[in-house]
Amino acid sequence: MTDIALTEHGAALSLPLSEALGRAVAASRVVEAAPDPDAPGRWRLKAAGKVGVAAVTTPGGETLTIRVTPKVPIRRLLFLLGYALDAKGWRDEEVSLDAEPELLPALAHLFEQQADRALRQGLLQGYRTTEETSLVMRGRLREADQLRRHHGEFPALELVHDEYTTDIAENRLVRTATDRLLRLPGVSRDLRGRLLRLRVRLADVTPIGRGHEPPVWRPTRLNVRYQPAVRLAELVLQGISVEHRAGDITVSGFLLDMARVFEDFVTVALREALKAGGGYSVLQASHYLDEGHAIRIVPDFVHCTDDGTPHAVADAKYKSERPDGFPDADLYQMLAYCTALHLPDGHLIYAKGNAPHATHRVRKTGITIHQHTLDLDKPPATLLADAQTLAERLLPRTSLHGAEPAPHPF
Repeated sequence: MTDIALTEHGAALSLPLSEALGRAVAASRVVEAAPDPDAPGRWRLKAAGKVGVAAVTTPGGETLTIRVTPKVPIRRLLFLLGYALDAKGWRDEEVSLDAEPELLPALAHLFEQQADRALRQGLLQGYRTTEETSLVMRGRLREADQLRRHHGEFPALELVHDEYTTDIAENRLVRTATDRLLRLPGVSRDLRGRLLRLRVRLADVTPIGRGHEPPVWRPTRLNVRYQPAVRLAELVLQGISVEHRAGDITVSGFLLDMARVFEDFVTVALREALKAGGGYSVLQASHYLDEGHAIRIVPDFVHCTDDGTPHAVADAKYKSERPDGFPDADLYQMLAYCTALHLPDGHLIYAKGNAPHATHRVRKTGITIHQHTLDLDKPPATLLADAQTLAERLLPRTSLHGAEPAPHPF
């Protein structure tokens, strides 16, 4: 087994890999991989937008473990994740990460802390609707199923009943996330021991089987103490869903898509900043470019007035594709959004890179497209203040025939 370390969007690394393993890494799409044109028998690997750890295994048993370190500090990345999960409950979260320099151990450490805190008062219980075939009458008879499956037979009964149990969605998510983390590399012995103790406390809870959709849960006043742990459990399960087989190639690990992390943070931060001003925000909602509803568009963020009229549109872009500035394709995409939503301004928001703020007024349309940046290296309080300032710039005009926007501070 070979273990390598890369940095997100860092320099490519040339490695001696077999043809089978090189092709397996390329097919996995964990990182960008291609034969090194300057060195036969070597492959160039470059980390793009995914961070975390993943092991790629060929049918012959060769394995390459790839660890990708994010450019932003681990503590900052966890803040971005936490704020997107729960803007009010995570803002001041204090986590000791001094001994956890990598993403997976840090996230596992945070999950164990939150799960332990949730379970200190005992396992949450709730009602779960169960359908079953039984010889004993319990609950309500499912008459249609009874007639269809057992017409003329006795005594099998098709029943439905509500059971008060610990085997509910919240506990199942926490139990399953605990199991998955225990199987991943990079978790210290001490942390593994604490995760094992969590699993013992959840021993009577049914884990979610592989390939099954996670159960649906809703935040309520009854599960307040569970909410941070359950949201983290969902995040863990989404990241571990990288596990799959691409043909005969096995990929397992935990990966986060930094573009999605940035998009989730930006849209939630804008939504929270605009709450006080009235209207409502919609994230990732479908609209249509054409009157026949054949061409679907999905802006990251749309703010609407109380009557449902779109009032602002924004898209989050984690990294520019061009080395010399913002990519033109993003402008065309935003122009389509503004046209379909009948808005005079569109906003593209990038993680701070090598391009300054730009404003483009599109000829013969009255549409202006703004390109902004957010600096993820800033402390959380400053970053949220910048997001607030940016949110205040989203609503400069109300129609395509409105006044010109004021000079932009970004």
